Amino acid sequence: MFIVSNRIKMKSGFAEKMAPRFTQGGGIEELKGFVKTEVLAVQGNEEHDELHVNTYWETLEDFEAWKTSDAFKKAHQRPAGGNQDESPILGSELVIYELKSQLER
Repeated sequence: MFIVSNRIKMKSGFAEKMAPRFTQGGGIEELKGFVKTEVLAVQGNEEHDELHVNTYWETLEDFEAWKTSDAFKKAHQRPAGGNQDESPILGSELVIYELKSQLER
């Protein structure tokens, strides 16, 4: 299994507003190999908010297919009439992990 973490820095006060947007669906849940999405809010940073949006995939190829899908394009399109200056996003970093070991209850 692969976990893709999008670490998103944003202006303070926006994490609570933005977090639900990543789990509202919109087609990703129908794609081959998709397992789940979870959104984690980083605690203790007074300079900015930070979310880690983790998507879980059966294979890396399934994730790559998501990046070229219509669902991806729809999820990442800018709202009509919006511009970059209005975005609360300060930056992001994509990190890919391969699950090698786990323990569950």
